Amino acid sequence: MNFGQQPNATSSRNGVVCYSTSMITSNGVLNGDDPLEYTLPLFILQLTLIVTTTRLLVFILKPFRQPRVISEILGGVFLGPSMLGRSTRFAEMVFPLRSVMVLETMANVGLLYFLFLVGVEMDLSVLRRTGRKALIIALAGMVLPFVIGASSAFFLTSPSNDVNKGTFLLFLGVALSVTAFPVLARILAELKLLNTELGRIAMSSAIVNDMCAWIMLAVAIALADNGNKAHKEVASYAPLWVVLSSVAFVCFCILVIRPLIGWMLRRTPEGENLSDFYICLILTGVMVCGFVTDSIGTHSIFGAFVFGLVIPNGKLGTMLIEKLEEFVSGLLLPLFFAISGLRTNISSLKSPKEWGLLLLVIVLCSLAKIFGTFLIALYYQMPCREGIALGLLMNTKGLIEMIVLNVGRDQKVLDDQSFAIMVIVAVVATAIITPTVSAVYRPARRFIPYKRRTIQKSKPDAEFRILACLHTTRNVPTIINLLETSYPTKKSPIYLYALQLVELTGRASAMLIVHNTRKSGRPALNRTQDNSDHIVTAFENYEQHAGAVSVQPLTAISPYSTMHEDICNLAQDKRVALIIVPFHKQLTIDGGMEATNPAFRTVNQNVLANAPCSVGILVDRGLGVSARAASSHVTHNVAVLFFGGPDDREALAYGSRMSDNPTVNLSVIRFLPGEEARGSNSDGTLSVVTDNDKEKQIDNDVVTDFRMKTANDDSVVYMEKITNNGEETVSTIKSMDNIHDLYIVGRGQGMISPLTAGLTDWSECPELGAIGDLLASSDFAVTVSVLVVQQYVGMGLQGDGVATPDSPAKQQPDQQFELHQPTGANNNYNQGMQQSWQEVNLR
Repeated sequence: MNFGQQPNATSSRNGVVCYSTSMITSNGVLNGDDPLEYTLPLFILQLTLIVTTTRLLVFILKPFRQPRVISEILGGVFLGPSMLGRSTRFAEMVFPLRSVMVLETMANVGLLYFLFLVGVEMDLSVLRRTGRKALIIALAGMVLPFVIGASSAFFLTSPSNDVNKGTFLLFLGVALSVTAFPVLARILAELKLLNTELGRIAMSSAIVNDMCAWIMLAVAIALADNGNKAHKEVASYAPLWVVLSSVAFVCFCILVIRPLIGWMLRRTPEGENLSDFYICLILTGVMVCGFVTDSIGTHSIFGAFVFGLVIPNGKLGTMLIEKLEEFVSGLLLPLFFAISGLRTNISSLKSPKEWGLLLLVIVLCSLAKIFGTFLIALYYQMPCREGIALGLLMNTKGLIEMIVLNVGRDQKVLDDQSFAIMVIVAVVATAIITPTVSAVYRPARRFIPYKRRTIQKSKPDAEFRILACLHTTRNVPTIINLLETSYPTKKSPIYLYALQLVELTGRASAMLIVHNTRKSGRPALNRTQDNSDHIVTAFENYEQHAGAVSVQPLTAISPYSTMHEDICNLAQDKRVALIIVPFHKQLTIDGGMEATNPAFRTVNQNVLANAPCSVGILVDRGLGVSARAASSHVTHNVAVLFFGGPDDREALAYGSRMSDNPTVNLSVIRFLPGEEARGSNSDGTLSVVTDNDKEKQIDNDVVTDFRMKTANDDSVVYMEKITNNGEETVSTIKSMDNIHDLYIVGRGQGMISPLTAGLTDWSECPELGAIGDLLASSDFAVTVSVLVVQQYVGMGLQGDGVATPDSPAKQQPDQQFELHQPTGANNNYNQGMQQSWQEVNLR
């Protein structure tokens, strides 16, 4: 074979082999060589052109919210015979026939490892939880388009005479009925539907669809090989042996390879990464499995995909994705899609009849999938818009369809015209999904407006819903203890949504939310799963012992940049009144506070800005140590610091609920401005939100109601303290008794008060507010847990006294220092608090 060089000949016992003396690298332009005549420089140029064109198209199509697969296919079409490749000079110079073998080999290597990663990221446990609904939706979305796609084969250009007509029908049916799981995940993430009910149904159905497509593809390949006339003497039983061998390979992976990988994980010390030797062994296993299935007669990508499926989810999967993702998805995979485009010759469709046929296939197959899915959605009483959106989403094309088409072309099942038509079908069907779904379906319409978005608005005799976020098992005792102090009763039970937040590292196709993971019943092979099992078990045990608490454990897996969307969507969907998120710092052994992960802080800030209800940031300093309150009746001492405003009223409302708990002693300290503070407002440079007459009246009404409610409660102490500036406020707070377990304070959003003047100048965490940041600071002498509350303000001034920060400010009349002494015999807690505050005032 001559590659354009002067060949040498070497004799052997079997014949003569011709090869080029220097066909890989050139000696350079200065030595008179043309680099494009050599394999490596030519491949580098081709790869650069493909990646550059693809990235440029990604940038151009980004405003249209198109998935990357569209840009990758169109990049190949642009460089192929349909556009630039129409120039014979360009085609012979950049994509000569002699370079196709190297280009396709590298593309298939990239595809091999990409399908391995898809298998690693696919959670097969979802199949066990999909239920009958997702299964029927997946099958309904496949049957009708499969029938129409197979029927369209009679009208398309006939395949070669060497190929059975039934094989041609099977390839077309599979290509038109499949749903691209990785592409669908990216579209759902783009539309912010991934963690909605619609997104979960679509993803579960797509996984089922994908698995069925792989089975049908294996059968189609076996039939295509059987149709090869060169092997007629062994062809009769070949498909059966191929299928049986493939089943045996899958069983070997499950029964041998998966336990072997589990053994590797168990040999790795806790907290350490898998050794480089094991990683290299796994990556080599991808190639070995590909070789085995290719030898069987299925396809090499089938072996890589199955090998990826048996890799346990968690730390090992994350490590493999981190090592391979950018190189495979960003550099090698575009080669595969580009080759699909290079093979697409739109000019082969010349007559109006062929273009009309193309349009007919697109419309019929798309409508068939949408209509079939829509009918099943109506059967399950889903809204019409949701059913149409689900049908559109299930019509997503992409990777697996391109694999089917390329395999069909390699097996000579599809000719150039049929291949071009099917590629255009895939591009058009996928391109219209995002804009169409955006126009047809809007998640905001799903939610019926609910009023109890705050603790103040929650009825005392109704269910109190809380969404508590957790990062690790360390957050569990704190949340349980906070639930106990929140006083769940049969009259006012608490429904807790315990949401574990797990970072997604890798592509969007792994962005699956696993709901209700209780009773998994399988051994943990990785740290993430082990943490989830511990969290679920802890809350299940607590739920069994707590009389009026219901817990639903959930796990959200998403990037930190969009994690707040998962939290807010779930809060909206479940109509919770309070979201609790853990502070991004934790207590150290020496009593200080250190940041665990800076990304947690960003998540908290985003939740504060987008939450559909009230939010509490919990700074844990050992609150969970006494989580045995239910059994040992440990007394909790809680203090509410009240400065005024919506956030402080929300903090007081939460404290009021806790005051009903017989194991809670509550102190409410109201800070009021002194003469100097009120005088500082004369120039108008400073204002206090509570100076507004309406705000002042709301604050006074809330405090009065609270005092009337707790008038005969010996476990509640109410105090008022007059301060003139931030320094006096800090001094007063630091002089409090060291007996409290928890401080509850308002964030003070929108407040500009002389009582906190200067405190924000040195603020480390502005999201906590001036007082919250002071209490959470490492410089604060007392190590007390803090709950910083932000009330949901909604639109304007609400009926429950929720005001926007733009409310005008007016002056509040003088108020004297007062120590409220509850009627009846005071307990030791009240006496101690009274004596302490009397000493403070004497100073």
